[in-house]
Amino acid sequence: MNRILSVLVLLSLLLTACATPAASASSIALTVAAASDLQFAFTELGALFEQETGHPVTFVFGSTGQLAQQIENGAPYDLFAAANLAFIERLVQKNLVLPESVQLYARGRIVLAVNQQTGIQVTRLEDLLSARIQHVAIANPEHAPYGIAAMEALQSAGLWEALQPKLVYGDNVRQALQFIQTGDAEAGIVALSVANVPEITWTLIDERLHNPLNQALAVVTTTPHRELAQKFIDFVQGPVGRPIMQKYGFILPVEADLSPRPE
Repeated sequence: MNRILSVLVLLSLLLTACATPAASASSIALTVAAASDLQFAFTELGALFEQETGHPVTFVFGSTGQLAQQIENGAPYDLFAAANLAFIERLVQKNLVLPESVQLYARGRIVLAVNQQTGIQVTRLEDLLSARIQHVAIANPEHAPYGIAAMEALQSAGLWEALQPKLVYGDNVRQALQFIQTGDAEAGIVALSVANVPEITWTLIDERLHNPLNQALAVVTTTPHRELAQKFIDFVQGPVGRPIMQKYGFILPVEADLSPRPE
């Protein structure tokens, strides 16, 4: 009797297993560590990628330096989209991303941004010296490429030292923008890709004032989803992704000289 019962239980389990579909390939989700300047562009791209492939994408946005450190500490990301090629190159040297997967996907731009509600006109970096501007927001240059670019632009303009008392640092470029949006800073230097929001007016900063923001992505070595991660790279670089990147103000690699700025 016990043997018959065991057989019946086994048959029941087998029938249940047959009736329950295995996790399909299309249910696999990607986890992408992405620089904060990509928040608007990649959120739109992720939705389109899921529509086309059936694979959802979860984004973790943050400063490139902090995300790179998380990867070094074993964070389970499938793909890393950095705001500066140098961070990808360092991970290549540590065998933490696949060298054959590294691709430049954009060059970023920085803008001088001001909260419209202040009524302050800010169109030149020198305008940041105005007594009406008490706080100037930038991303932290210790780990955020857009913060580094902001610092370089201010240094090139001879304003870095004079503006030290006014500077407010965001953990990333999105947080720096939020400081301006909320009025915690009257003005700041942020990524063009996130500056097109209702509260903000902006002026493009001459890119000769800072080193190029050459942005690259790569597949993380430990991912179990290498092919899918590569498919997302191809999507970003393809006929759907490239126009969206352009829409958010990125310069595409084919349009730009991606060599370092001569000293």
